[in-house]
Amino acid sequence: MAETKTGLTYNGHPLRRADNLIYYGSMADKYIVMMQVLDSEPLQDISLAKRVSIQLQLTSPNLKSRDRVVRSTEKGSMAEAMEFATIWLDRALSGKM
Repeated sequence: MAETKTGLTYNGHPLRRADNLIYYGSMADKYIVMMQVLDSEPLQDISLAKRVSIQLQLTSPNLKSRDRVVRSTEKGSMAEAMEFATIWLDRALSGKM
């Protein structure tokens, strides 16, 4: 039996990271959330995000990058950013936005 490799998920949506960018959601869906860590501070042996930019984006490849952004904001921690990202993505995918 072959093992299927599953990536990191949060509340049922996939998470992908590339340097200071975090993509939340699937490109197969209509919307994703892009989070960018703008500022961080060291905490013992890790780096803790202090400012995070959040953007709800359309996944359509036909749109220019600036036209994909539906909503955006900035939060003071990764926990707060993930809360907003989850709410925005769930609402957008359910059509309540």
